[in-house]
Amino acid sequence: MVERPQFILKPGKEQSLNRFHPWVFSGAVKGVRGPEPVEGDLVEVLDSRDNFLAIGHYIIGSIAVRIVSFEPADINYDFWKDKIQKAYELRKSVGLAGNENTNAYRLIHGEGDYLPGLIVDFYNGTAVVQMHTVGMYLIKETISKALQEVLGDELQSIFNKSEGTMPYKADVEPVNGYIYGKASEKVALENGLKFQVDWERGQKTGFFVDQRNNRSLLEKYSKDRSVLNMFCYTGGFSFYAMRGGAKQVHSVDSSERAIQITNENVELNFPGDKRHESSAVDAFKYLNKIKDQYDLIVLDPPAFAKHVNVVKNALQGYRRLNAKAMEQIKPGGVLFTFSCSQVISKEQFRTMVFSAAARARRKIRILEQMTQPADHPIDIYHPEGEYLKGLVVYVE
Repeated sequence: MVERPQFILKPGKEQSLNRFHPWVFSGAVKGVRGPEPVEGDLVEVLDSRDNFLAIGHYIIGSIAVRIVSFEPADINYDFWKDKIQKAYELRKSVGLAGNENTNAYRLIHGEGDYLPGLIVDFYNGTAVVQMHTVGMYLIKETISKALQEVLGDELQSIFNKSEGTMPYKADVEPVNGYIYGKASEKVALENGLKFQVDWERGQKTGFFVDQRNNRSLLEKYSKDRSVLNMFCYTGGFSFYAMRGGAKQVHSVDSSERAIQITNENVELNFPGDKRHESSAVDAFKYLNKIKDQYDLIVLDPPAFAKHVNVVKNALQGYRRLNAKAMEQIKPGGVLFTFSCSQVISKEQFRTMVFSAAARARRKIRILEQMTQPADHPIDIYHPEGEYLKGLVVYVE
């Protein structure tokens, strides 16, 4: 008797799994053997000759299975704890876990830590957990117990923030809330700078820890410059620019709540500093009226494309935004520009910046190329995990 549902692939469709790609697309599946699968079930994946390939969580959608093991294994508590332990050890090895100057980092990065569908960000004692698959949601208590055992006294609370991340077809009703401990201090440290994290109501897990290295790079470029931080969210780039010696820093976001937290974060680090001003206003409206006002502009917009079928429109949006910033920046200015859209490749992003420069009729040169930091590791067999890309360009 077959204990788990078995997904049998069409001939030739096993090649990606033989290269350790962690997704099985629904179009590759020839049929299912054994018990009727329910979303979230662990299933075995076999090739067309019944050879074992992998074990993963079943999903309803274009990705049918997300792989958790390419070896036959007992998928039990020790299996999950071991993966979480290895993720933690990686963060220790790159100087993040246990760092006195930085107590905010990504502890688990989905496929990059061989835990597809699971994101965990750590903020000064609180682990904020987001499940993106039913399979991970169903083992949330197991994940919670393992986090407590691995992190020990470093962990005071676990906040489950999966209400907005579960697949829309999922037959579960997640509710955000604490699954271990209770609300703790919501001020964290990054490279010695303080910031508030609103993991209960803020975007994503409350802060964008993936920009940590890029914020440090901005700090080095900021001395004596007039800095504009567009789509500032809670002001990360802004207070790095201030520490870097910027002569003025303006933070802009369409969200009043984001601007409120930005102001609080600036005050935490630079109380009473008159160099900073903020505005809650639409990005394009603001960019239209700033000719030659700034010689360093940061463009870190939300993802314009979350699905492949909207890439063309997203690239047009990025191009329009970047062209406007290039038109308005002072000659000799520096532009930090980013895309966090996974479905837009580095090549597409770079071509977009090229065409934006042509549209703005400005000569530009690439000074730096940016990506995500070490706590957002990229599985070499899963290039889709390289979602964050950025350029620092000099605008003549």
